[in-house]
Amino acid sequence: MPLNLDLTGRIALVTGGAKGIGRGITEVLLEAGATVITCGRSDATPPAGASHRLCDVRDAESVAALVTGIVEEFGQLDVVVNNAGGAPYALAAEASPRFHDKIIGLNLMSALLVSQAANRVMQDQSSGGSIINISSVSALRPSPGTAAYGAAKAGLDALTTSLAQEWGPKVRVNAIDVGLVRTPDTADHYGGDATVATIERTIPLGRMADVAEIGRVAAFLASDLASYVSGAHVACHGGGEQPVFLYIAQNQGEPT
Repeated sequence: MPLNLDLTGRIALVTGGAKGIGRGITEVLLEAGATVITCGRSDATPPAGASHRLCDVRDAESVAALVTGIVEEFGQLDVVVNNAGGAPYALAAEASPRFHDKIIGLNLMSALLVSQAANRVMQDQSSGGSIINISSVSALRPSPGTAAYGAAKAGLDALTTSLAQEWGPKVRVNAIDVGLVRTPDTADHYGGDATVATIERTIPLGRMADVAEIGRVAAFLASDLASYVSGAHVACHGGGEQPVFLYIAQNQGEPT
């Protein structure tokens, strides 16, 4: 097989694919030749060449209507990227049960609902399909201030391996454990460019990821180049996070 990442003729759905990391994923899939549909709870302008549908991915009926509509229009669904997610900062002791329900619903249950709907289509396709879950390094380490989010992403990693077992050989299911990524909101989120620069110095590769770098991993997992990759958790975090005790020892003081 030539080492050519070509998704021509593939129909791909990227949840939350009109902004942030999802937008980067959408752009890369388009560059690789895929037809891409993004979705979200509100109107949005996706990258040129993609189309956008309204859908609350936490609602089973809304998801079913979305997938049915895609198949009716395009005749197939080959790739799903469960990217929708996120969480505001909230201490676990102070956040309400309703808040935690919403965070887990968005970051875990939505991926299950979308995957179930997609799997029903993919199992009947001769070519099967590929499902990619956008997880986080928060699944792998403590996540103070976003505890429910970290727990949901840990659940998403576990869900990935279970679905890969249940749905093979027709459907491959993988996850990307994403680290820090630069988006238009990065400086505001972390308190300014100076703070972002300090954070980036703690990353082995010296910088946060570009959204396109997450997109390239997703495109690989969606492609035939990854035909024997299923149930995998691909770390895309620039080498990981430096242990605090090493940072303190090297800088002779607390991180700022």
